[in-house]
Amino acid sequence: MNKQENIDKIQAMVKDVKYTMMTTRTNEDHLHSCPMNTTETGIGAREIWFIGHTPSQTVDNIKNNPELNLSYIAEDNKKYLSITGKAELVEDRAKLEELWSVVYNAYFEQGIDDPKVQLIKVIPHGAEYWENGNTLTSALKITAAAVTETAVGDSLGENFSVTLD
Repeated sequence: MNKQENIDKIQAMVKDVKYTMMTTRTNEDHLHSCPMNTTETGIGAREIWFIGHTPSQTVDNIKNNPELNLSYIAEDNKKYLSITGKAELVEDRAKLEELWSVVYNAYFEQGIDDPKVQLIKVIPHGAEYWENGNTLTSALKITAAAVTETAVGDSLGENFSVTLD
């Protein structure tokens, strides 16, 4: 596959999965992860949007170190995606209105006007994608490799990396 096809595959997965574990770095240089709902994604345009809370550990971490990781796992547990990027805390009422859904009213007492609403824009640097093939076939290959003391190599599925800078 070419780079654009890889980007399209990543875009489709993020759109389908929606939820990610966002991992940031604390002031103590520890990793902190929390689940986030991907509100909008444009991998080719290098924008992934989230609506978060402020104050929060995640927002505080982004203020101090904007580098982060987003991890996605498809419901069938056969596709995995890791995106590295840089986050920005954005104040943009028009963008917030574009992304807002009534579902967010459950998280913010004052709805869209709640002062705790924080837009987070992630500018991805790169991504790595893994897809395991047929579960039964993979299990048989792993078993055969274990018995013969050989590695299965790349035959279990698809893997690629894409640089987005």
